[in-house]
Amino acid sequence: MPLRLQDQLNRYLTDAHSIEKQALAHLRTAPDIAGDPELATAFSRHLTETEAHERMVRELLVERGAKPSRLKDAVMSVGGKGFVLFARLQPDTPGKLVAHSLSYEALELASYEQLARVADRAGEPHVSGVARQILDEERRMMHQLEDNFDRSTAASLAAEAESPRERLRKYLADAHAIEEQGIELLERAPDLTDGALADVYAEHLAETRQHAILVAARLEGLGGDISTLKDTALRMGAMNWSAIFQTHPDTAAKLAAFTFAFEHLEIGGYEQLRRVAGRAGDRDTAALAERILLEERAAANRIAEHFDEALTATLDELLTT
Repeated sequence: MPLRLQDQLNRYLTDAHSIEKQALAHLRTAPDIAGDPELATAFSRHLTETEAHERMVRELLVERGAKPSRLKDAVMSVGGKGFVLFARLQPDTPGKLVAHSLSYEALELASYEQLARVADRAGEPHVSGVARQILDEERRMMHQLEDNFDRSTAASLAAEAESPRERLRKYLADAHAIEEQGIELLERAPDLTDGALADVYAEHLAETRQHAILVAARLEGLGGDISTLKDTALRMGAMNWSAIFQTHPDTAAKLAAFTFAFEHLEIGGYEQLRRVAGRAGDRDTAALAERILLEERAAANRIAEHFDEALTATLDELLTT
């Protein structure tokens, strides 16, 4: 029997609630490891907003005779705590925190974009109104994080004892590892969707492979080498994500949201690399970071332009099978 649009709306609400639970687990610790008073204030303010978001989504579910998924909420909460532990173990904690937070806000933005559109199609203006209210606050937090890249980079560098050259090698190695993860994800993406969005993934895969080559060459020029262990770990992570997408009934929409978020993880990383290179007086690395940043931002914009296409493909499949 086809899945009714109202049932699908409940599923999107359940997913949104789980995402908010993960955000809460992350944000409750973020102010303590931000490394900068203004950043800490921004995280604290958004924690209050996120608590309200979780309550609003939960209330929407209750109004509709549904309820949050305890299993999804528990898994996502553990994931949020795991990220905080990861950030704490990094020597550049403030930078990692802001880059990953930007990515997570992008995931929330994409998820609420899709939720609002499902609600519109289901004739539920109250739900779409709440989704867009939350969406606006997620977008505002993204802008705040972008406005504070200088602060997060300064806080990271203040906590590190390496020479400028060694710092650059470390940031380039991180960038290469993320590009390898992106390659693994994008190699599978065209097989999980079709239409214009599949072309976007294929085009950016070619760009991403070139990014990995350029970053590796620049790292070698500075006397460093790629971190095989880190690259392998991140590639395995991308393989696991593709397996998760294949088990979801709404693969195309989920994949679009996640790749949009992943592009913002890369944006955060290259914004910091650009600043570290500038402080070290390395114009070549700064220029490379700026070049790649332009392509990552363009890719994120192209993916966002096709959110509706991905959602339509998902709903067409779910409502006719």
